[in-house]
Amino acid sequence: MAKHAGPRRIDSFDYEPGVELADKYTVDSRLGRGWEGEVYLVKERGTGIERSAKIFFPQRNKANRTVRFYAKKLHKLRECRILIQYHNQEMIEHEGVPVTMLVSDYVEGELLSDFLKRQPGHRLGWFQGLHLLHALAKGIGEIHDMGEYHGDLHDGNIIINRRGLGFDIKLLDMYHWGRPSARAIRADVRDLVRLFYDAIGGQPRYAQHPPEIKDVICGLKASLLHRRFTTAGELCHYIETLEWWSR
Repeated sequence: MAKHAGPRRIDSFDYEPGVELADKYTVDSRLGRGWEGEVYLVKERGTGIERSAKIFFPQRNKANRTVRFYAKKLHKLRECRILIQYHNQEMIEHEGVPVTMLVSDYVEGELLSDFLKRQPGHRLGWFQGLHLLHALAKGIGEIHDMGEYHGDLHDGNIIINRRGLGFDIKLLDMYHWGRPSARAIRADVRDLVRLFYDAIGGQPRYAQHPPEIKDVICGLKASLLHRRFTTAGELCHYIETLEWWSR
């Protein structure tokens, strides 16, 4: 018997500025490209309102399962302020192949990876880094409180805006590792601490940090981190109640 062919492989859309999508949006620029698809800054026709449109490669969205996962999860977590708000999905054609576009709020800012490259030594001081970690842990804590997880925390997946001493943060793509679990939530916490560790200089700077900072990082040992912080909310509370010792 003949096998059913899967969706035709598309590895790039490369839409130029001015291209119209779904008869509703006009492409302004491409914001990024990942494993699942490409993200564009688009404008609503008629209003000029800016939106973010993620267009999925069909081989990464078989039977529209990936988009359904994102849409349902983002709707469930719509009160979590750290997440970009989902609006709707559209079907478009690319070279005769139907593909799905997920439309969300457009958030201005820069990727954490780019922000760190602009800092002296490509790193933050540990006190600035602690403010960054607190903002991340507070936002991810809301997700964990709802029994969910992010699953893909790294410096290329975080949009930041500097606000005084703190940071306004939004998260990009979530990842689907399966059903929510304590293990997935703990993995988010490990990723948060690793982000903090790297942002303040990683191994070359570790010995110079005060004991209170080392107590947060726990030498990146998973067993110690799991005992101390089972959720991002617990990590957030720890930072807020951190006791500093005079030396």
